[in-house]
Amino acid sequence: MTVTLFIPCFVDLMYPQVGISMVRIFEKLGHKVVVPNGPACCGQPAFNTGYWEESREIAIKMLESLKGAEAVVVASGSCGAMMKVFYPELFAGTEHEQAARELAPKCWEFSGFLVNKLGVTDLGAKFPHKVTFHDGCHGLRELNNKRPPRDLLAKVQGLELIEMGAAETCCGFGGTFSAKFPAISTAMGEVKCASALETKAEYIVSCDSSCLMQIQGLADKQKQPLKTIHLAEVLSQQ
Repeated sequence: MTVTLFIPCFVDLMYPQVGISMVRIFEKLGHKVVVPNGPACCGQPAFNTGYWEESREIAIKMLESLKGAEAVVVASGSCGAMMKVFYPELFAGTEHEQAARELAPKCWEFSGFLVNKLGVTDLGAKFPHKVTFHDGCHGLRELNNKRPPRDLLAKVQGLELIEMGAAETCCGFGGTFSAKFPAISTAMGEVKCASALETKAEYIVSCDSSCLMQIQGLADKQKQPLKTIHLAEVLSQQ
């Protein structure tokens, strides 16, 4: 299978190791990996803020870039939900509606693709640490991606998963939400950090680097002994 990777803008700019880890994993599994030269934003920030026309301008470039892809694997539940769930809504009634509807079922969040599409849970990874898991809002609520990351973590040698009470609680990032409502965003993030600390875990794992950026920033500011890591980075450890 040819796997087309979509690496979101924040991953491309700040967490390139996540994309590198995904490439290594899929090549190890014997798949061809391609990464189109083109837009690195799915248009979600404008979409969430209500600027749908501006969002379409960006999303049209995505439709063109990903046309003909066999499977599109996204390094973010948030961006994955935008392309799989919200593109058909964004382009409803326009000349690009059919293209959006053709692309949507081909789009997968990374962990969901491994488990639900490829049937893979054991990648032979080793990560001898105590971890807790944060469910990103879009991956959980729009993509119903509760089990896949946990099924993958369960097969990692030496890893102990300790669930936190606030696993499904929003971290407070929400893209433009954190910029518009910084006090609320910070308060929500502090709840998440406190819940993670209660588990005594060394790492917080998630499928969304944007959430981890929010959590790590607050943890560092409060000098908390928490480290964050994307699921793909854990699964690429040998």
